[in-house]
Amino acid sequence: MKTIEGTKLLLIDDEPHILQFLELGLTNEGFIVKTALDGLTGINIAHEFQPHIAVIDVMMPGMDGFEVCRLMKKSGAQTSIIMLTAKDDVEDRVKGLNIGADDYVAKPFSFEELLARIYARLRNQFPNLFNEVIYGPFKLNDRKKEFSYLNQTLHLSPTEYELLKYLVMNHGIVLSKATILDRVWGYDFQGDENIVEVYIRSLRDKLHDKNYQVIRTIRGAGYRVDL
Repeated sequence: MKTIEGTKLLLIDDEPHILQFLELGLTNEGFIVKTALDGLTGINIAHEFQPHIAVIDVMMPGMDGFEVCRLMKKSGAQTSIIMLTAKDDVEDRVKGLNIGADDYVAKPFSFEELLARIYARLRNQFPNLFNEVIYGPFKLNDRKKEFSYLNQTLHLSPTEYELLKYLVMNHGIVLSKATILDRVWGYDFQGDENIVEVYIRSLRDKLHDKNYQVIRTIRGAGYRVDL
């Protein structure tokens, strides 16, 4: 997959040879890369740089990777965080995910694996960086605001587009009406939450989803798209 110009990565690791190796490889892939040898420097760079992805080593002296992750997420940054660890430890992975990490890679790792995980995070969190993103039978072009399903273009209103995009990008997750209203209509929306049902019904018609197999209703909980 071709990297979109302007994609920014921040690497934080106290091992200079790892930083140099990753910086060279990722720069050659077309990313804009900045590096830091310690957590505090990394936090300061992140504040100014606003990276799309931060790759953070867990085991660093002083401020460890968990604290760096926690502070970055607390700041409200939209950065997607991939943690690096020398330990393939379930407790470490759970701890990292619980404080906001988006993915985990255990050392030693291949450059190709890390690159694949970076692209996965970009597709999930920043689909607008790519001309086209594929989610199962769905194809999304956020620049053109176009959606297709099973290779058929869907003719959607702006709100239908944003609703379907939110459902598809969060496939496998049950989304309540309140959550959908907040993310699609905005937290200051004053209308009836049943507007969600109206738009879901319209999307099902356009997807020919008569049996509710694409957009599932989870009784008492909300809606879920399964790919």
